[in-house]
Amino acid sequence: MTEPPRPPGAGDPGDRPDPTAPSGSSYEPPTAPLSGAPGAGGYPPPGGYPPPTGDQPPSGGYPPPGGYSAPGGYSAPGVGYPTAGGYGAPGGGYGAPGAGYATDDDRTWSLIAHFGGPVGVVVGGSLLGWVAPLIALSAKGQQSPTVRAHATASLNFQITWAIANVIGFVLAIVTCGVLFFIPILTALVPIIFGIIGGVKATEGVVYRYPASYAFKK
Repeated sequence: MTEPPRPPGAGDPGDRPDPTAPSGSSYEPPTAPLSGAPGAGGYPPPGGYPPPTGDQPPSGGYPPPGGYSAPGGYSAPGVGYPTAGGYGAPGGGYGAPGAGYATDDDRTWSLIAHFGGPVGVVVGGSLLGWVAPLIALSAKGQQSPTVRAHATASLNFQITWAIANVIGFVLAIVTCGVLFFIPILTALVPIIFGIIGGVKATEGVVYRYPASYAFKK
């Protein structure tokens, strides 16, 4: 089926020449600008501005509201700081006095075990430093593992140096007093370290006595 002839001037409207165009110039139909391309006069089409990114300041050169960093590079107040005292809890994270003991009774018997050693050395002629630790172990060692640990450490140390003191006396007698200083040293050692062990016990720490043989496990 053939297309009927068109009347004159009934061609495609898009192909009609512009009557205002200069004579002799070729005519090109207007085309819509591509998206984002500048329109007439060099201005971008309405709505064609790219959205501002987070790292670009708005017009005027100022950063967006809320984008200022704190002076000196510090974070915002109250962010990232520990609570009062720096221990994660209000008022600090210090434990109660005598930390390391379940009860005050445990603390008392542990101190008796340690400080009682030097007292026994002084009172008992350098031979009875083991009496107080043994009493503490017998009285409370079966009920409290803490007291047992403290009393056992002190007991083993005091027994070791009580034996050393006996040996020192024998050597002093055999040598007719030439080695008289040995009994003095073997008496001073359990006094000094017994006091150190007692000080550590006040902090809830089981002191590891030097030069001590494990008579009691």
